[in-house]
Amino acid sequence: MTGLRYVYAVCRPFDVPLQSQLAGVAGDPPRLLTHHGLVAVVSHVPEADFSEESLRAHLEDLDWLAGTARAHQQVVDALTVVTTPLPLRLATVFRDDSGVRVMMEEREDDFRRTLDRLEGRVEWGVKVYVETDPGQPDRPAEPAPKPATGRDYLRQRRMQTRAHEDLWSRAEEFATRLHANLSSRADDARLHAPQNPTLSGAAGRNVLNAAYLVPRDVSEEFVEMVDRTKDDTPGMRVELTGPWAAYSFAGEEISGGNAAGETAGEES
Repeated sequence: MTGLRYVYAVCRPFDVPLQSQLAGVAGDPPRLLTHHGLVAVVSHVPEADFSEESLRAHLEDLDWLAGTARAHQQVVDALTVVTTPLPLRLATVFRDDSGVRVMMEEREDDFRRTLDRLEGRVEWGVKVYVETDPGQPDRPAEPAPKPATGRDYLRQRRMQTRAHEDLWSRAEEFATRLHANLSSRADDARLHAPQNPTLSGAAGRNVLNAAYLVPRDVSEEFVEMVDRTKDDTPGMRVELTGPWAAYSFAGEEISGGNAAGETAGEES
């Protein structure tokens, strides 16, 4: 099959085969391209969709972007089952196998150092939400009496404000304590910006959005630590996701930047 080369991840050689029905971006099964003892996991994609100009247009198409991201993630997830992959950013594309090999040679030292650091480790994500929005008045069990005077109204507002402040204070203390405890069982941790509820669709206000780099043989203990905290504080919701490839710990020089900067247009 002709076309451009889409690169999902770099890893060390592994013996366990990927699942036979695994399809990558544009439906093409991934294959392994070995160079200097490293493996790039690649598949063919059509130039009509992944040339530099086409890719810039597609990155504005949310449906196309979501489908491409799902296919990319499926391949990386499959790799995580059999090895420790170093995931590359979405839509990292080269003209041909030679372009992929040049990239691997240029970044070989970085790849090896990062793979050494990530070997045998996975990423777990933990989010904490305040289920009652402090920006809105709490809904009492019984309707509050209508204030008889302006003074009564101000008193009710002060009580509501204090309740919201108490909730935020408890949320911050809980999130800080949880992050410290989980970090003690992880090799590394990253604090990400809280998610915007309008964009994420998650209920509640996000007060902790963290990633933890955890050895595989400690993961069960890590998950149990998270589970034990879920009922600790009323009004808080703890969500655990993973295990993932270590996206948050791959390094800016490998996973960051503008995807269009490494398209076929730069490799021809």
